[in-house]
Amino acid sequence: MWKLRSSGLSCGVCANFQIPFPRCFMNSITTSSIDVKPKVPLYLRPPSFSASLSELTKWHKWAKNLASSVGSSFINSDNGPDSTLLRRELNWLLQDLIELQHRSVILSRLESGNNENPDVSVALRAPLEEMYCVWRQRIEKRRPFQYVVGCEHWRDLVLSVQEGVLIPRPETEVIIDLVEGVALNNAPELAQGFWADLGTGSGAIAIATARALATHAHGDACGRVIATDLSPVAVAVATSNVQRYGLQDVVEVRKGSWFEPLKDVQGKLAGVLSNPPYIPSGDISGLQAEVGQHEPILALDGGISGTNDLLHLIDGVGSMLKPGGFFAFETNGEKQCKFLVEYIENEKPGSFRDMNIVSDFAGIQRFVMGFRR
Repeated sequence: MWKLRSSGLSCGVCANFQIPFPRCFMNSITTSSIDVKPKVPLYLRPPSFSASLSELTKWHKWAKNLASSVGSSFINSDNGPDSTLLRRELNWLLQDLIELQHRSVILSRLESGNNENPDVSVALRAPLEEMYCVWRQRIEKRRPFQYVVGCEHWRDLVLSVQEGVLIPRPETEVIIDLVEGVALNNAPELAQGFWADLGTGSGAIAIATARALATHAHGDACGRVIATDLSPVAVAVATSNVQRYGLQDVVEVRKGSWFEPLKDVQGKLAGVLSNPPYIPSGDISGLQAEVGQHEPILALDGGISGTNDLLHLIDGVGSMLKPGGFFAFETNGEKQCKFLVEYIENEKPGSFRDMNIVSDFAGIQRFVMGFRR
């Protein structure tokens, strides 16, 4: 679904048999997860507002002209979106804004410039005043489109996102492919165990993993996923996404840093997955404005070399996994992948087997994976 709604946002390179579970999964909301109230994505809001067709046409013309004024200036500046992509985003914004029943007719009239019945009322999910504001933010402040509409399409999911939560990237989908194609195919028993998604953000990896485990489950025996994040905003948003997909009995969201909230499952995990911060600190200022100026620095900055958190994960994952357990971590690219594999071979000899470096959709070596001996 990313292919349908891709905004071009990218970090760039140098740019979840029955077992006794330690905790109850009947309610995935912890005290920390309700400290922040998640925002409702535009497409899920009720169509409680209205505007005349002429008013909507006036806004659309203004927004389209603003997008067209960008030209290729953002591309030249930091490889940002051009006018063509921004106008496509404008169409997506309209699709989320206009109520479903008359959406196709209204969109057609806006595109054709048909001025028939200009006073007809159009039901909207937000007031036009808000739309003027958010589209100006998109162009003038380079606010990510996903934050404007409050969601991102990822695999077969539509995930709520907002400021303070990393926007899931298409390349991260490969982690789920590895869970299904490597871990569960080679070791089907792992589908019945405990998995962890560390630094869950929107909950993308945790939710997709839980669905994969259910697909590979035998009978009623199904694995569980624990998703952790240090950010209370991410915990709240991930919990909301988990509930929206009806997975609150399967996915538990816990607040805390990396392995810290997982002491009760130490040595028992069937799999550990993570897309941690891996951008070198010195590269943050050169990122696309949508990324470097708006997405949470906590989810981007991996320290001087970008490997601070990756090394922490490598150092801790051996004691968290049960024998035969699987891990997969996303990195910044080839250099980090090779460094991590060499680190494991030199500092953790005999701890893991079948380690491999896996490329993303663009052919960039992006992931390090393996099994605990």
